[in-house]
Amino acid sequence: MEDAFARSVSEVLEFFAVDPSKGLTDSQVAEHARLYGRNVLPQEQSTPFWRLVLKQFDDLLVKILIASAVVSFLLALMNGETGLSAFVEPSVILMILAANAAVGVITETNAEKALEELRAYQADVATVLRNGCFSILPATDLVPGDIVEVCVGCKIPADMRMIKMLSDHLRVDQAILTGESCSVEKELDSTIATNAVYQDKTNILFSGTVVVAGRAKAVVVGVGSNTAMGSIRDSMLRTEDEVTPLKKKLDEFGTFLAKVIAGICVLVWIVNIGHFRDPAHGGLLRGAIHYFKIAVALAVAAIPEGLPAVVTTCLALGTKRMARLNAIVRSLPSVETLGCTTVICSDKTGTLTTNMMSVSKICVLQSVNHGPIAAQYSVSGTTYAPEGFIFDSNGIQLEIPAQYHSLLHIAMCSALCNESVIQYNPEKRIYEKIGESTEVALRVLAEKIGLPGFDSMPSALNMLSKHERASYCNRYWENQFKKISALEFSRDRKMMSVLCSRKQMDIMLTKGAPESILSRCTTILCNDDGSTVPLTAAIRAELESRFHSFAGKETLRCLALAWKKMPTGQQALSFHDEKELTFIGLVGMLDPPREEVRNAIASCMTAGIRVIVVTGDNKTTAESVCQKIGAFNHLEDFAGHSYTASEFEQLPALQKTMALQRMSLFTRVEPSHKRILVEALQHQNEVVAMTGDGVNDAPALKKADIGIAMGSGTAVAKSASDMVLADDNFTTIIAAVAEGRAIYNNTKQFIRYMISSNIGEVVCIFFAAVLGIPDTLMPVQLLWVNLVTDGLPATAIGFNKQDSDVMKAKPRKVNEAVVSGWLFFRYLVIGAYVGLATIAGFIWWFVYSDSGPKIPYTELMNFDSCSTRETAYPCSIFSDRHPSTVSMTVLVVVEMFNALNNLSENQSLIVIPPWSNLWLVASIVLTILLHMLILYVQPLAVLFSVTPLSWSEWTVVLYLSFPVIIIDEILKFFSRNSGLRFTFGFRRGDLLPKKELHDK
Repeated sequence: MEDAFARSVSEVLEFFAVDPSKGLTDSQVAEHARLYGRNVLPQEQSTPFWRLVLKQFDDLLVKILIASAVVSFLLALMNGETGLSAFVEPSVILMILAANAAVGVITETNAEKALEELRAYQADVATVLRNGCFSILPATDLVPGDIVEVCVGCKIPADMRMIKMLSDHLRVDQAILTGESCSVEKELDSTIATNAVYQDKTNILFSGTVVVAGRAKAVVVGVGSNTAMGSIRDSMLRTEDEVTPLKKKLDEFGTFLAKVIAGICVLVWIVNIGHFRDPAHGGLLRGAIHYFKIAVALAVAAIPEGLPAVVTTCLALGTKRMARLNAIVRSLPSVETLGCTTVICSDKTGTLTTNMMSVSKICVLQSVNHGPIAAQYSVSGTTYAPEGFIFDSNGIQLEIPAQYHSLLHIAMCSALCNESVIQYNPEKRIYEKIGESTEVALRVLAEKIGLPGFDSMPSALNMLSKHERASYCNRYWENQFKKISALEFSRDRKMMSVLCSRKQMDIMLTKGAPESILSRCTTILCNDDGSTVPLTAAIRAELESRFHSFAGKETLRCLALAWKKMPTGQQALSFHDEKELTFIGLVGMLDPPREEVRNAIASCMTAGIRVIVVTGDNKTTAESVCQKIGAFNHLEDFAGHSYTASEFEQLPALQKTMALQRMSLFTRVEPSHKRILVEALQHQNEVVAMTGDGVNDAPALKKADIGIAMGSGTAVAKSASDMVLADDNFTTIIAAVAEGRAIYNNTKQFIRYMISSNIGEVVCIFFAAVLGIPDTLMPVQLLWVNLVTDGLPATAIGFNKQDSDVMKAKPRKVNEAVVSGWLFFRYLVIGAYVGLATIAGFIWWFVYSDSGPKIPYTELMNFDSCSTRETAYPCSIFSDRHPSTVSMTVLVVVEMFNALNNLSENQSLIVIPPWSNLWLVASIVLTILLHMLILYVQPLAVLFSVTPLSWSEWTVVLYLSFPVIIIDEILKFFSRNSGLRFTFGFRRGDLLPKKELHDK
């Protein structure tokens, strides 16, 4: 029944044909179970493991690599190769792909846990009326129409419509669903609001929420998927994981690269059709196979096999740095997404505020000697910890607050007229509450005021253990006074009273809404001398003025405290006793903003990131908090920047678009609104980070480009998120954004490094094939270069230091290419030099080397006809391992010099020297040592078809390699001097083809 909140009690009972005094009959239960289903969140079929594994290989580059591995193995078998040599290349390729697939499977498995953890919020049992009798049944057996009784501490087992109040009032904590900072009072009357949100449905008890005060009867109106909790589950199921900006770019790059590779491979094969019949190959078929092997080598050379591993490693290093900042990353790619975040949609309660109600202001009557003078005090401390001080109106700290009469009576009343508990949790190292937030705030205030009697009180309290200190002062008052009777809070009176006795003196202590308390007071306590004076019209007007200031301008939640001396021996209280009271004071409390949030908001504005505060609270309270944290500092007027969910929904489409571009505050929201907000912002090409801690936040966290859960939040929110803030602090997000930007800059550098290296390899193989000289590099040698000698420096580039102005730049555009325009030209030039230097080393050994045959260049070009003619040298020299070793070594060393070029995109090595990143220097040294290992250790030399080099050969290698630094320094000079920079137009404007984002 979807509109139960708008129907009267009798209409709802009639709809389900249930008698509220007897409940459903067994036959009705069976019928309703058949009609409406069981009260469980149905289990979603998880993706089979084999399908998850196959999904990881659904990538064009991966398919080309697999094909290369298979072709390589088949060609080796056709050539008669057996044993280890036939399996080396395909095995290495397949091992790399298996490692990358494992990472992908683990990531996707984690995503499905959120749905499972949603079940933890379902109640286990329920007190149900059936066949005229109450019984405790499993909550899963409930059906719509069941009459259920709920009381304090009960978890609501299904969505239910209130039908009867069994106490003065009923309050429910529904923060996990709506994010409201205070518990909500429930009522029996039907709701007349149009477009009612969860907060408006004050007669509905929502599944998974908890009763914090009172008892009531209710009728079940929704079970399983047809509950508020069920709609959250459905919303999470409909949400598909967004691809991160870097992943999009890498995928586009992969598709683009695959097409280029395929084209070049076919071109090389076609160009050499005329050589298929060369006698050296032993026939047309063998010639075709030989050049097919070259095409496969070219594919292996062009694909940066190590790129996924290096990206993963760099992101993993970033997550370690973020963990030290209290940001625990659950999804590796989300590290980089932070760097281009343009909007942060932040939950108010618990993220921007502490979610710990605290008394911040006190107002008492100081004296009446020279006319009524009200004294105002402010209270520090923003958590449930009994730590904080009382300050007078001049900002001077009170050394012993308990020596002031009104403050002492406020502490006494706060401790005794209170049903809550505060305790220290040693595992979490925090003070926790049991009961109403407002009552806990009064308990903490009593601790801050302290006790009367001796001057050393503040220092004496500090010597206690945290467990003892949690409620030491409260226990003192509870030991001094014996509670005899209590009048619970009710909606009509708006107050609560307790009768206490001490040494033949009976007193009544009362707290409640200021307007209710003031109207029942006839006298007032003076703070300076403890005297009681009549509450005159002038004093009343002064107190009402302070109350309106607290509740209006400062949006504090206000309570008034009063007391009354009672006749000795009275054993019970009645409503008639709550009159002729003595007013003690007025306290104002709020969910305080975190102290460090203001600076964090300012950092966001400097970095070009917009913050939208999203909350279930009412508009006025939220606007006040936003003013305190500086979210509205840049605005003169809130109009057009602050909207409730219903106001936003009623806007025409064009105005909605404009509102989204200006919005800073979104109030009275329910889970669906958060998800709608994220989607709408994404349609405007914004990169959205969404914070949250409740079950209600899970769909939006999953939908956002990066979902950020609170460490103290629900398991559901954490499972649906990409990142968890261990300290629940908004400031940590800003530190993580700066880290994300630095990681992207470093990622961009090593991607460019690997691209330029691979361009070099392609140029080398392509030109060797075109020139008709022997194969310069073997596939297994290319794999070694791509994985080991390229991979280590590329990973070390991830350690480049964060720029000092990283948070002063605007967020980069999501469709910004990793390599574009002029930069692509630069790396083409560098890549071309790398390839030509590698070929030059190969030719040098044949033509000029003292240890080589010193044959004319024309002979080298006609090597394939050597066996059919007379030559002055043996044809076996073309199988010598020296020339390919020189080529491979040139390729390795030139790429080491190229790695140094990537310390900065445009800065010279003179400005940013190599030792600015010692990890890079170490990786270069290690790479050279590894390369020497395969040259000089015999079994490895055989495996990689290389041979030891002489000193003269090493000298030539260095001569050929070093110029890459000079070339890039010249290109960097042009980059720095924009007036000298050339403009190179590409058809798509960049190396990576652009696509519309978020399916715009």
